[in-house]
Amino acid sequence: MNDVLARNSKYRIAALGYLKKAGHATNAEILQHLQRTFPGLSATTVHRLTARMAQRGEISLAPKDRRGSLRYDANTAPHDHFLCQNCDRLRDVQIANQLRPMLEKQLGDCCVNGNFVINGLCNKCKEGK
Repeated sequence: MNDVLARNSKYRIAALGYLKKAGHATNAEILQHLQRTFPGLSATTVHRLTARMAQRGEISLAPKDRRGSLRYDANTAPHDHFLCQNCDRLRDVQIANQLRPMLEKQLGDCCVNGNFVINGLCNKCKEGK
């Protein structure tokens, strides 16, 4: 383990714990939460930490938020997302296995791969409109 990782281990553990609780979060959200415990924590440290964790496969990238900020995902297994167009909340879903064959059938000779992001309104936002 290199020096930077050892120095950031308490931050890594705290960030991973928060991300597992939240499911998905931006660096700004992670920073805001961690600064309650570590008031001197900088945005740069969080950015470096999440980039390193994603590179190592400890967390994964999720669809960006509506401002274009990177969002991280505690779930590292392949999965898809439902994105509420109103509140910007992400939810993990498993739809690729059902959709991929239908799309490939419609597209003929094309092979569909990757994760899907389905947009719509969550129940809370749907009821509020």
